[in-house]
Amino acid sequence: MRWLLLIFISLNGAAWAGTDYALKPRQIAEGTWLLEGSTENFAKANGGNIVNTGFIVTEAGVVVIDTGPSKRYGEAFRQAIAATTDKPVIRVLLTHHHPDHVLGNQAFNDVPIGALANTTDLLKQQGEAMAENMYRLVGDWMRGTEVVLPTQVVEPGTLTVGNHSLRLLQLAGHTGADLAVLDETTGVLFAGDLVFYERALTTPNSPGLDVWLRDLDSLQALPWKLIVPGHGPLASDTSPFVQMRDYLGWLDQLMRDGAARGDDMAEMIRSPIPERFAGISLSRYELIRSVSHLYPRYERAGMRRVDAQ
Repeated sequence: MRWLLLIFISLNGAAWAGTDYALKPRQIAEGTWLLEGSTENFAKANGGNIVNTGFIVTEAGVVVIDTGPSKRYGEAFRQAIAATTDKPVIRVLLTHHHPDHVLGNQAFNDVPIGALANTTDLLKQQGEAMAENMYRLVGDWMRGTEVVLPTQVVEPGTLTVGNHSLRLLQLAGHTGADLAVLDETTGVLFAGDLVFYERALTTPNSPGLDVWLRDLDSLQALPWKLIVPGHGPLASDTSPFVQMRDYLGWLDQLMRDGAARGDDMAEMIRSPIPERFAGISLSRYELIRSVSHLYPRYERAGMRRVDAQ
């Protein structure tokens, strides 16, 4: 029995040792670093590292944008920062409450963690369920991960940190509580999940695609030079906005037309995906999810009350 136990411990330890995020920050502007995740879905092979996080090194210290999908990611993130600069981390800003953006908070619980008030409310309501789901999806990568709530309420406006002026925007299209951060010093826009690029967008908490489209107008009007999407590659032109508007417009019209015809949800999820979106990662998977999230609203909107005739 003893040798069986030793084998189990050895194999389990080997599996745990293999969960290394190997984060490699890439400098994208003066004092600004990006850690770019894949455009895949959550999986044990990637540890949930499907998200873009970043940090800004200022004269006063380091500002972190989102903390990643797990405690282990947050710890690796902290190590990557320490290998890049000797400045201390002084503040974390969370763009929204989804697990891939906030479950690394444990590694930053010694500094203020800021978020919009409604982001904190949503994390209180949904955090434990989202964390449990992440454990199911990515396994050992999540060991020891617990939900840590923000400790500061972020208000829209200008936040000056050292030599950087950060414009904080309160928007709503993705989750109902979405923070975008424009570093006015460098022109880098951390758009969070209001912008997906070359990866199909997710809609579980969206208040409506019309709201999201208005948010894109607000973001594009800013004096940005570089766009960091929540998911997908860095961009220096309007391509992410063009793709997002095209995709959102198509998705909205698809469901409007389906509701007008009386199509059921099963018919909607089988809808053909336009060729121009064929190269976007997870387009079929996210269409199925978006229909399940949003289509009942379109159906209700298309219903006529018989007592109103």
